[in-house]
Amino acid sequence: MKSNTNEKQRSGKVSEQIKRFRDITLSDLAIVGGKNSSLGEMFSRLSSKGIRVPDGFATTSYAYWNFLEKNNIKEKLSELMNGLDKRNFSNLKETGAKARQLILDGRMPDDLFTSIILEYETLCKNDLSGEVAVRSSATAEDLPTASFAGQHESFLNIKGNKSLIKTIQKCFASLFTDRAIKYREDNGFGHMNVALSVGVQKMVRSDKSCSGVGFTLEPETGFRNIILITGVWGLGENIVQGAVTPDEFWVFKPTLKSGKNAIVSKKLGAKAKTMIYSSENGQTIVNVETPLEKRERFVLSDDEVTVLAKWALIIEEHYGKPMDIEWAKDGISGELFIVQARPETVQSRKDPFVLKEYKLAGKGTVLATGLAVGNKIASGKARILQSPTESDKLLPGEILVTEITSPDWDPILKKAAAIITSKGGRTSHASIVARELGVVAVVGTGDAISKIKDGQTITVSCAEGKAGYVYDGLQKWTENEIDFRNIPMPKTDPMLILGDPDKAFQLSFYPNKGVGLMRLEFIISNAIRIHPMALVKFNELKDEKVKNEIENITHHYPDKEKYFTDKLAQAVATIACAFYPKDVIVRMSDFKTNEYANLIGGQDFEPKEENPMIGFRGASRYYNERYKEGFRLECEAMKIVRNEMGLTNVKLMIPFCRTLSEGKSVVEIMANYGLKRGENGLEIYVMAEIPSNVILAEEFAKIFDGFSIGSNDLTQLTFGIDRDSSIISDLFDEQNEASKRMIAMVIQKARACSRKIGLCGQAPSDHPEFAEFLVAQGINSISFTADALVSGIENINKAEEKFKKSSEGSKLIAV
Repeated sequence: MKSNTNEKQRSGKVSEQIKRFRDITLSDLAIVGGKNSSLGEMFSRLSSKGIRVPDGFATTSYAYWNFLEKNNIKEKLSELMNGLDKRNFSNLKETGAKARQLILDGRMPDDLFTSIILEYETLCKNDLSGEVAVRSSATAEDLPTASFAGQHESFLNIKGNKSLIKTIQKCFASLFTDRAIKYREDNGFGHMNVALSVGVQKMVRSDKSCSGVGFTLEPETGFRNIILITGVWGLGENIVQGAVTPDEFWVFKPTLKSGKNAIVSKKLGAKAKTMIYSSENGQTIVNVETPLEKRERFVLSDDEVTVLAKWALIIEEHYGKPMDIEWAKDGISGELFIVQARPETVQSRKDPFVLKEYKLAGKGTVLATGLAVGNKIASGKARILQSPTESDKLLPGEILVTEITSPDWDPILKKAAAIITSKGGRTSHASIVARELGVVAVVGTGDAISKIKDGQTITVSCAEGKAGYVYDGLQKWTENEIDFRNIPMPKTDPMLILGDPDKAFQLSFYPNKGVGLMRLEFIISNAIRIHPMALVKFNELKDEKVKNEIENITHHYPDKEKYFTDKLAQAVATIACAFYPKDVIVRMSDFKTNEYANLIGGQDFEPKEENPMIGFRGASRYYNERYKEGFRLECEAMKIVRNEMGLTNVKLMIPFCRTLSEGKSVVEIMANYGLKRGENGLEIYVMAEIPSNVILAEEFAKIFDGFSIGSNDLTQLTFGIDRDSSIISDLFDEQNEASKRMIAMVIQKARACSRKIGLCGQAPSDHPEFAEFLVAQGINSISFTADALVSGIENINKAEEKFKKSSEGSKLIAV
């Protein structure tokens, strides 16, 4: 890095062709572009708040125009762009190649050469390696807010004067990549109105550690109170390309601000590849296999996730909008850095309260599954492509199936009705572009290419939660647009019945007053899959096959009990933060013995019963030696959610509590497990689903803080009907007068004892007269499944309006 430039020149004023990060703010966007102006803004304005941004400098748009003029190629470039076939883009590749070569054949002007080397030496004077990242940042002076993200080249691990100058010219040339030319044509930007600024930044040696991406909102739904951080080993390009499945960390903003453990969910990614620097065969980077030991651990500690989340929050508050952030950890110093930040431009521009609901009418054979991007459904012919050079094979409206995408695929993706990739995560290139285009995508399928045939008719569904599905054939579906702001909220609280945390963020935008029933059974059977007692007594299990199956699932957890509490706590926390600060009433597990037995390892711990519906279930299990330790794990998970994560909007509910003494025993054992009623605002409800709950409601009200009517079980036990019996199923009717009297009685008693009471079930949405009955009795809340919520609210509103008019009429008569 030797130079003839003397020390006097070095300390002098930097020319208008170069600006140091410390002198750059967002007001310089027109001359250094969005990427470099943002880096300068953070370096100059946010370093004092503890955010580390690698130092650097940027060539300005003046430098770019100077380069073109001194090499006399501006007119030649203009002529090339004028000769572009703008209808079919038949000569795009040829035109782009010629434009890039013009720039690469040019010579860096002496004044610019000298200024660049001077700044490079100043930047690296205390760094013997001299390694820098060189990044493109396009700008249009007459269109300063235009986004050119992902259209141009960036380079890592660049060192030495000659290599730096050559790389800067490559960045200049990348203004004319095929995708960049097509992007400007699609967006109506004049080719000769756009300049290229180049950022030169000290390298963060993430090749020796890790890197990733962060969003200050939930990227699929636009939920604003979540920060999503993803990470991989090595350089972050693997995330952007979608080459690997990253780790995911979900952080809740309100509890982050209050100092709680705000990491509400963590997901371990496969991280199969690690991108590192290379000096072999002229390559600067290379992808290598990630060692198994590193694949099976998270790239960041909880403390590091929290630091990055706090930085992300500071950045969002500084910019005043949701942000898309890139981070890196230096493997030599161990320090974390923010290496880029830009406004999030997809979900932040959508109206989350206007929802287009997609619902499959039926489901065919599943060909592949992966991560869902968006919430739509699409169908068409599958077209398998190996590279963007095969773009002519994909016809408009067909479904692209490929291994992985990069920015070179951008012109092709616009033709696709849907995108399916074998690799990638929520922050991969395919995911980002799919969101921008509003196209349905399923990424990270693993084996889609081998399962789907070229030309096969398929249906791609992202309308079933976080998982995306590819079905064989043309499936039918319905579409329904709803503006939730047009739905008036009744006085009776409409709440949701929910078990799947993957749907929580989307459902949070529905009109609601919280979650009236969160079922743990869905989480235990789908996410955990193992009987809790098989984890408690793992070392005592006799069946080696079962033991091996449990070990395969839980091998990341030496402490098998922690597997259960972590998974359960994270699932509950996800739903709790989606609806925060509204109540989320979590019903403790209510499997029947035959259902528990179906969990892995469950056969050894469950008795065989003739009628499990009225057998060993609910509260009776919690203090019984057969399950007492399993209930301890449930309580431990709830304690983590409420006390450590700070989600005190979670209330707990006990199902199938037969007697007063049983209720007292359960409340006592919960207190012993660290969940004391009234402590830290904890409320414990009870299901009113047994006649004894109704008859002794006043006494139960002394033990519990509220009631939730389980109309199915209450009707079953009022009539002595096994609701699993098909022979007498026609007798089951929760609107029968006997059932309604039981419901009316418990509502009246609860209100007399100043206890809240709600009902969970389908009937109030299906039958307006039943909703009218509940409103007339003065019920506090009614909980619905998501698909029944809107019709349920309509029925409540009609009932309340009817009683309002009836009440007004009575007053007139009285007068």
